[in-house]
Amino acid sequence: MFDICDDTTEIATMPLIGDKAPEFYAETTNGPVHFPNDYAGKWIIFFSHPSDFTPVCTSEFIRFQELKDQFNEMNTELVALSVGAISSHLAWIDAISKMDGGAKITFPIIADMNTNIARAYGMIHDSESDTHTVRAVFIIDPEGIIRSILYYPLTTGRNFDEIKRLIQALQKTDEVHASTPANWRP
Repeated sequence: MFDICDDTTEIATMPLIGDKAPEFYAETTNGPVHFPNDYAGKWIIFFSHPSDFTPVCTSEFIRFQELKDQFNEMNTELVALSVGAISSHLAWIDAISKMDGGAKITFPIIADMNTNIARAYGMIHDSESDTHTVRAVFIIDPEGIIRSILYYPLTTGRNFDEIKRLIQALQKTDEVHASTPANWRP
């Protein structure tokens, strides 16, 4: 969606905290998905990665997989996205599983070759790249509402302790109807 500012300038709009997560259908490495509907009643970490087969993305996928059971215990699912094709995602998953210290990646990776989903979520920042997503993280609650958005540049891996702490804090604030202070930990 676009808002027209004048005759020559368009400003892309994207979802913000408190907005309903944009709905879409897509193919993933685990089959088709109707997002976020297929995850109703669960928290979702919806994240993008710039490209398959890169060192930083590989390290992040291994770490997400290592934490997957902990996230599942928190009623939270992982869903990844990049502009790569399913065939590339599957080849990369296979390569990761064969690496020393690798992992069997079990969460779905969305293929977004036309970049429609990435653009709808504001995951492509033209100043970084017009063909690769930045490292975006959307925390979506069980009702499909975006509760947090984190952006990292292409060159910098994510802080997984903070992602986990953020889910815990959001769940705690929903439970007790209070705010969490700086550096809050469960």
